[in-house]
Parts: sequence; structure tokens; C-alpha cells
Amino acid sequence: MNAPCLLRGEKDGIVTLILNRPDRFNPLSEEMLHALESEIATIRADDSVRCVVITAEGRAFCAGHDLKEMRNTPELDYYRTLFARCSAFMQSLVALPVPVIAKVQGLATAAGCQLVATCDMAIAAETAKFGVSGVNLGLYCSTPSVALTRVISRKRAFEMLATGEFINAATAENWGLINRAVPEAMLDAEVKRITDNLRGKSPVPLRTGKALFHRLPGLDLAAAYADAGETMAQNMMSYDATEGIDAFIEKRDPEWRGE
Repeated sequence: MNAPCLLRGEKDGIVTLILNRPDRFNPLSEEMLHALESEIATIRADDSVRCVVITAEGRAFCAGHDLKEMRNTPELDYYRTLFARCSAFMQSLVALPVPVIAKVQGLATAAGCQLVATCDMAIAAETAKFGVSGVNLGLYCSTPSVALTRVISRKRAFEMLATGEFINAATAENWGLINRAVPEAMLDAEVKRITDNLRGKSPVPLRTGKALFHRLPGLDLAAAYADAGETMAQNMMSYDATEGIDAFIEKRDPEWRGE
């Protein structure tokens, strides 16, 4: 327990955050939330970061909230504050101007499944499992349902939430909870393939595109097209768009400035 609950690695603009409480299945405890909040704030202020990977040590990716910690303070105001804090953290991942990838090596349940659903992409080992099983303990996974219902169909989401049953990685891929499931031995390589791809792109379209991507579901069709058109027009005025188009025409590699 003297080891940090969250480890950070960084190479070539790719930041990896590693949940490091494997003996407890990496819960989103107050300690873990504080560490994650601090790292995300630092990343948000660092223009050199191109992508964030969230993964974990041990057999579980994340088992959700720390149930023992929650039972130690059986007070309504405490629970309101805790769930508001976790919700704010999830929203901070959406607001982060760079892609966030969940690299899931094991079990992801309750708020851990919420974390997977919140990330922009998710790659999982074929042995990983996913569930929102609070109902088995008399607790509907209300806050995880927000993220879950935005990435898979409502009927499938409700099945998971109401039955508490777990799904395997192949089913999670089929339902759209994760991008793909790969053999465990290939997990590192597949995530590296994606991060290498993202690192080669200009950060300008990724930054503007991610923000637009998360705005579109809340807009009607006309408003969505208006927002998308304005976003694309503004993107065209950037140096990197000009450089990218000129490089394509001139048959050379672009030199990105990130502006």
C-alpha cells in the first residue's frame, strides 16, 4: 500500500495512466479519484500530450467504487459528493482535447465499466469481462448507465443494468462497448498500433473533432450540420490543414505545427 495508487508513463507524447491497486481490483476509491483528477488536470495543460491510455495492474481493470470505503460513511451528503465527483471525472475525460483509450486487461465492472464506456476508444484482451452488477447488491448502477447508454443500444444496456450479468470481450465488441477484443498477448501491440497512428496526425483536427463528436448527439439535424460546417470551416483556416492539403498535392510528408 506504500506504492502509488496510480502510475504514470510517458513516451513520444503518449501518456499511460496505470491503476495500481491490483490486490483490491483497482477501485475508484477517493485516493484513486484524487490521483486521476490531478493527472488529467496536468495533461489538459500540456500541449505536448497527443493521447492518453488508461490501463491497470493485476487481474482486474477496475472494479468500480470502493464498497468498503462507501460503507464507512453511510451519509447521504457523502454519497452525493462522491458520485458527483466521479461524474465530474468522467466528464473531464470527455472534455480532454486528446483521445483517451482504455486498455482493458481484465474485469471491468460498475464504475469500471463506466470508465471503459467513457473513454473515446477501448481495446480489450479476449479474456476481459464487463458488467454493471450493482443490482446484485441492491444498487442500480445509475451513474454508469449514463455512459453505457451512450455507447450501446438501450435494450442491451438495460439488460446489463437490470440483470447484473457479465458479458465477455467478444460480446462487448459486438455490442459496441469496446472497439475490439484481441488475444491477451497482442494487447500491448494493438494499443501501440493505434497510439502510433494517432501520434502521426495533426493535433488540430483531433482536438476540434473530439469536441464536435461529443456535441453532436445533443443537437437536432440542422443544428448538427450547422455546428459541423462551422467547425470544418474554422479547421480549414488552421496552419495544419493548409500544410496537410499542400503536402498531399505536392506528394510529400506534412510537417505539423499543431496550430
